[in-house]
Amino acid sequence: MTKLSITAALFVALLAPLSADQAAPGTVLTGESLEGWFVNPPNPAVWRVVKDKKGTPAIARQPASSYLWTKDSFGDFELNLEYKVSKGCNSGIFFRTDPNNPVQGGFEIQVFDSHGQEANKHNTGAFYDAMPASAMPEKPAGQWNTLSLKVAGSKLVCVINGTEVQNLDIADWDKPNKNPDGSKNKFRTALKDLPRVGHIGFQDHGHNVWYRKITLKAL
Repeated sequence: MTKLSITAALFVALLAPLSADQAAPGTVLTGESLEGWFVNPPNPAVWRVVKDKKGTPAIARQPASSYLWTKDSFGDFELNLEYKVSKGCNSGIFFRTDPNNPVQGGFEIQVFDSHGQEANKHNTGAFYDAMPASAMPEKPAGQWNTLSLKVAGSKLVCVINGTEVQNLDIADWDKPNKNPDGSKNKFRTALKDLPRVGHIGFQDHGHNVWYRKITLKAL
């Protein structure tokens, strides 16, 4: 995915997670600060805590380029949040990912300005470059959407605005650079062989995007 110009602010409501080995199954993890998070590439000045007109805490990205990552790693989890995209927005939710190698070292559910478009491997809800969403329930840019992502073992389920858009088994991706349907993907390692534990992160492509009301539950 191509890096674009970095001129817009990225706002995210935030949680402060514990590590997977610290979090007992069923524990709900929430928060409202930068504690427990870091940016990569390193640039701590990129992020600051702000509040909207209703007093809701959020994290604002300054005019710089860096992804926001949990300091700790997670394996099986359930993530729930709301997101809103701007016109032309390109973002994403990484999971089980290596922050130093996000392109090849983990997984992504795409967040994109996709309302009214046909599903493909790069639009919202896609298991990025591996599986298009099965439906396109995303609202127009500027409106809030709900998203739930549950990952357990090799199984993944993603729901957007109450519609299931992914229900897959990562183990089916058993060849490098190839999807189960025979189409090509960017991954030099078969997805089934990537780590089952890694960081969760929000992608910064320089567009306005908002994440809020985030909860993360270790399974």
